[in-house]
Formats: sequence, structure tokens, C-alpha cells
Amino acid sequence: MGTVLVVLAGGQLLAGVLVVLLASPASRLLALAAVLVALATWPVAASTLRPRAPGAVTAADALTLLRHLGAGALAAATVLVLGGELAARSWPLAALIATTLATDAMDGPVARRTGSAGPIGARIGMEADAALVMVLSVLAATVVGPWALAIGLMRYAFVAATRVRPALREPLSFNQFRRLVGGGQGVALLSALVPAVPVPAAAAVVALALALLVVSFGRDVIRLERAQRSAPR
Repeated sequence: MGTVLVVLAGGQLLAGVLVVLLASPASRLLALAAVLVALATWPVAASTLRPRAPGAVTAADALTLLRHLGAGALAAATVLVLGGELAARSWPLAALIATTLATDAMDGPVARRTGSAGPIGARIGMEADAALVMVLSVLAATVVGPWALAIGLMRYAFVAATRVRPALREPLSFNQFRRLVGGGQGVALLSALVPAVPVPAAAAVVALALALLVVSFGRDVIRLERAQRSAPR
């Protein structure tokens, strides 16, 4: 596990350097910030992998870590976009986002085929998705408006709410609507960053995705609160 995390950190730093080189010229300070920010999702990967110890990292976990690698490169690109050194809407950036999102469709089937599916792997994948969506929401916010940040912050707001509402800490049963809405957030944010998509149309897609996300989280909160009230004391 330690070796895998070291390789991930090195890969994210290298990805940050490559993004800076491709977007050059950029100021040294901005370039340094971009490279360091490429490590932004590394703590998430390290914390979610910890329950695997002392066992080995699975093949499905390795695929999930590719999502962290892509998120690192996109985080570096985000710094350059915010610094005015890189366009948020470009085909190379859109291709990188699409490739990173595609790994979400790979780790689940691999985990099931190798018999390594379970709550730990699900948590690793969920947190990788949340970190990636957070990065994408910052990028999309530069195109459609700061309100797009709500998509990335929603998951972390829910986690914060569990600190004060014990009912929200209970596990949720599988729900297809939640799965589809969650999986669609990345695609919706990608639409805002594809040059061929008109900005008004992209804003409408992102707004619809946000509305569905609010509905999904709202349903889960209501369900968990009702379950606590009806549970025997």
C-alpha cells in the first residue's frame, strides 16, 4: 500500500508538471502552485485505502486510483484556468476529463470479477468520485457561474451534517435513482467544458444536474430521519 501511494503521489506531481508544460508559458509561482495542487486528492486516496491494511491493494483499487491521478492533473489545470493561463473550454482538457470519468465504469466490474467487491472498495470509489466532481465543479464554475460549486460541495455538506445529525450516519440501501444522478454529475460538468456545447445549453444541463442532486440528497435525508423516528427506542 505504501508503494502504491508513493507511486500515486509521483504520478500526480508528474501530471501537474506535464499540464504546466503544455500550458506554458506560465509564471513560476502559478506553475509551482499548479504542480502542488495536483496532490490535492492524494490525502483522500490515502485515507480511504487505509482500511485495506495489512492486505494488498486490489486491481479494482488501482483502477480507482487512476481517477485520483486524473483528478490531480485536472486540479493543476484548474489553477492555471483560475490564473488566466489556460482556457477552461478546450478539447484536450475535455478529453482528459472524459478519460478520467471513464475509469468509474471500470473498477466496479473488475471488483466483481476478482471477488474483491465490498464496502471498503465502494467507499474508495465513492470518495474518489466526490473528489473528482469537486475539481470539475470548480472548472465548470468558471464557465457557467459560481453556483456550479454546489454540485461538488453537496457531498461534503452531507458529511458535515452527519456530525450534528446522528440519523444521517446510518447506511443507505441501494437506490437506482441515486446511482444514476450521482453518475450523471460528472457528465453534466463535462458538458460545460466541451467547446462545441453552447454555454447557455451547458448551464441548463448543469442546473438540471444540480436540481436532481438536491432531490436525491433530500430524499435520502428524509428517509434517514423517518427511519430514526420510527425505530424502537
